[in-house]
Amino acid sequence: MNLWLTRIIPDPRSRDARRDTAGAVDLHHRLMSLFPDNLPDPEPRRRLGILFRSETTPAGHQILLQSTQPPDLSRLPAGYGQAATKTLTPLLDALRPGLHIRYRIAANPIRKPGRTTRELYQLKAIVPLQGTAADDWWARQAETSGLRLGTLYSSPLDAARGARRSDRSQVQHHRILFEGTAVIADADRLRTRLTDGIGKGKAYGCGLLSIAPHREPA
Repeated sequence: MNLWLTRIIPDPRSRDARRDTAGAVDLHHRLMSLFPDNLPDPEPRRRLGILFRSETTPAGHQILLQSTQPPDLSRLPAGYGQAATKTLTPLLDALRPGLHIRYRIAANPIRKPGRTTRELYQLKAIVPLQGTAADDWWARQAETSGLRLGTLYSSPLDAARGARRSDRSQVQHHRILFEGTAVIADADRLRTRLTDGIGKGKAYGCGLLSIAPHREPA
């Protein structure tokens, strides 16, 4: 399967770009608009493997969009910003056990307590994880994704939030950025998780795992 990565650098002078980057729901709809809208599948995001991450870098704001087919960038509004797409297939083909990599993911670490636990401790149905509990969550996810973690650094991010267009109900997904180094233990499993994403909130900017080769110091 082919996989594509699109990097969008929004222009802060664009009203459309400012609105989209201010809320995860608007950005979700903008990115979905770059793909065919007549797909028969009831879950087009999953069918197209669409995942994204909005982040601030030393060079400014950027949006990373991953998909199983290239987006039509001509559908972006005039003046929206710079955008370019490249294939990730060579990277996926090069994955092998023992390869050292760097990773980054903005994920939604949560747990869902059972009914008895919720009643005993007055917990909600979904509990966001913080600190060591969140790190442990990512360590488990990394292992099931075919990775052996070397280093792990985590930092809280603003929640992915916005109002659904259908009924104006609020979307809010707690986010933590995990990054560090790892060694590939199972390349096939890693390819699957790279394509499918990890955790909840994938439609709203969570779960995109980015990797790159990493050379360990001698």
